[in-house]
Amino acid sequence: MPVIECDVEAARERLEDAGVRVESGNTDHERWRASRGDATAVAYDEKVVIQGSDPRDLEALLCEDGGRAHVYSDGAARGNPGPAAIGWVIVTGDGIVAEGSERIGRTTNNRAEYEGLVRALEAARDYGYDEVHVRIDAELVVKQVRGEYDTNDPDLREKRVTVHELLSAFDEWTLEHVPREINERADALANEALDEG
Repeated sequence: MPVIECDVEAARERLEDAGVRVESGNTDHERWRASRGDATAVAYDEKVVIQGSDPRDLEALLCEDGGRAHVYSDGAARGNPGPAAIGWVIVTGDGIVAEGSERIGRTTNNRAEYEGLVRALEAARDYGYDEVHVRIDAELVVKQVRGEYDTNDPDLREKRVTVHELLSAFDEWTLEHVPREINERADALANEALDEG
């Protein structure tokens, strides 16, 4: 159960800026409480206690003040098109600070790859990082985003614009194609989401 010593009002503003709903505390000693995913943050005087099965959902928002993150994402479709899912991971010097996965319906593999990248960048933005180094195993997506390849698919063009808009919110970013083994955790999350469906 992480305990973060901080200015609890500044912490509250940080959570609200990231879209987390903050409510009044349940007792006289609690200043406020907020929940996200499987974590609940409870503020007392000069400290926030995070409870729940996955405290990383809130801990990264409260601990990081900008900083650099490595972002991994993946999209998978069984069939092309077919049932699809995404997975993403945010890693800092402290290890994995956030990850997520979900089924996204029926689509192509390339669209799933883009959707995974969009969700990962949204998460990094919401966590307040100002520098991201993105690594994905979808070479086509990397080359399209970098402008090395074009696409005739209007949906992929729209996703590429969304990715550029998200990247422009960071002070610094890189986008790199890596082998699947380097992207193993995001790949596993996407496939686990598919298996659960």
